Amino acid sequence: MLLQEILDNHLTSYHQDFPTWQDAIKGCGETLIEQGFIDNRYVEAIIKCVTEYGPYIVICPNVAMPHSTLGAEGVYKTGIGFMKVEKPVAFDDNDREKDARLFFTLAAVNHDQHLNNMMQLSELLMNEEVVNDLLEVHNDDDLRNVIEKYK
Repeated sequence: MLLQEILDNHLTSYHQDFPTWQDAIKGCGETLIEQGFIDNRYVEAIIKCVTEYGPYIVICPNVAMPHSTLGAEGVYKTGIGFMKVEKPVAFDDNDREKDARLFFTLAAVNHDQHLNNMMQLSELLMNEEVVNDLLEVHNDDDLRNVIEKYK
């Protein structure tokens, strides 16, 4: 299961809040950087894309899928990071539907892996019950309980 892989790779983090969406993007990149999946150039590329194209990464209320264009510099390994934030992060002050509390940061070294990650994540997030349960996690133990529930 995708969530188990994220947990096994130590790509999870939990935060109370962030002052800006840019800070949230930097926050969700931290574990991927620490584990050698990406470097800061990739995080900056995501921020640049959101600044340029708007909050395309918010795929549904409460859920963001930060990623940059394929071929962006700073990606070393394919993986997905998970970050939960207690206080919603606003990407558009005029549209609360663009707030996010769950962040799944995608990093891929090639197009096929990127599409595969997006497909797996989309399948997971289509289940509203899973999303609601993820909104209630506060640590890796809570995440393990969600994984067990949906095995």
